Amino acid sequence: MPTGKSIRIYLADATVTGIRFAELVNWTGQGLACPRNRLSELTSWPEVSKPGVYFLFEGRSSDAKSLAYIGESENVLERLTSHDRQKDFWNEVVIFSSKDDNLTKAHVKYLESALVSLAKDADRYQLENGNIPTASSLPRADRDAMEEFIENSRMVLGVLGYTILEPLLPSTRRLAGSAETTDQRKVNNPLMDLNFTVTGLVAKGAITDEGFVLKKGSQLSKNQSDSMPGKLANLKMQLITEGTLVEHTDHFLTTSDLLFSSSSYAAAIVAGSSRSGPQSWRTSDGQTLKQREDASLQKK
Repeated sequence: MPTGKSIRIYLADATVTGIRFAELVNWTGQGLACPRNRLSELTSWPEVSKPGVYFLFEGRSSDAKSLAYIGESENVLERLTSHDRQKDFWNEVVIFSSKDDNLTKAHVKYLESALVSLAKDADRYQLENGNIPTASSLPRADRDAMEEFIENSRMVLGVLGYTILEPLLPSTRRLAGSAETTDQRKVNNPLMDLNFTVTGLVAKGAITDEGFVLKKGSQLSKNQSDSMPGKLANLKMQLITEGTLVEHTDHFLTTSDLLFSSSSYAAAIVAGSSRSGPQSWRTSDGQTLKQREDASLQKK
């Protein structure tokens, strides 16, 4: 079972949108988030004038996937000065370096490759990176240390508001030479394997801490009634345009996992009409979500 973690965040000017310095208890790594318009202030932060990895993030201004870029440098601040002139999309950077100055060029190249791979798998952002960079060859001990660095960076990123490395569904990715990173109870939870069948179409879903995930490969109706919420009709058109929904004979097929705020929204976009999620989605043993919820309340 995973153990708890403590993360401390220092607000440099007592604002949550300004420069934030984050560190995890008993970790030699450190994270620093900075708005683009305050890049010049980083000259007074020695933490960024050393080897490290960084994430460039586009502002959250629409329902479409935001852009992001992951890079590495032996002097992150110098590289960011170059990006400030050459890349237009980003408005905030998050930088990770080491307090003990033990990160080398080989280490940060390894980190960059692994982080890009994880971000592509999570598919939360549209990456500006092209191919996944080639990972450096490191001794076993160094690989294990870098995998721990990645997991801690992932947690810090999430606390800072960026879930770029978080898969929508629980993952069982293994750290080099270690146990699985995800609690198996989440993967084996019956609420992670839900199904909804309507007019011959089959959709799969799961309940997570963030909401309801409509799984990749689910079938959606091409028909659409007036009862379907307007925001879902607009979302459906957007997903078709993006290629997340593709036409397949008499229905649409999802090409990636999709996150919804509720099971009812997920059921409605599948059926093309207003639906009750708790009554529509069922576990593998045939129970509805409503029955599961009622049973859970009775136990309490």
